[in-house]
Amino acid sequence: QVQLVESGGGLVQAGGSLRLSCAASGGTFSSYGMGWFRQAPGKEREFVAAIPWSGGNTYYADSVKGRFTISRDDAKRTMYLQMNSLKPEDTAVYYCAAGSVRSSRYYFWGQGTQVTVSS
Repeated sequence: QVQLVESGGGLVQAGGSLRLSCAASGGTFSSYGMGWFRQAPGKEREFVAAIPWSGGNTYYADSVKGRFTISRDDAKRTMYLQMNSLKPEDTAVYYCAAGSVRSSRYYFWGQGTQVTVSS
């Protein structure tokens, strides 16, 4: 069982930056692929970025490619999402998840952190 806690959300102006963190406890963090997802009001949850357990290739939604960077520090049991050049359409609750990047199956989820980008 892995428990995930997101932090780092907040209110930022368009063009600004935020770094989200996802701290894990329990389980074997290094053996899980990790992902970031987001859900805007009235919309379905969508994929943002993922990084496999090996920390190799990373994957991004087209809407954030070139602006967001996912990374992980297994020693700290933490995953990050560096978000630059933020846009109002990035406003959402951001969730981290642990599972398999290859199968796109995520078994453990955090409670989410709100990101609001003002225009």
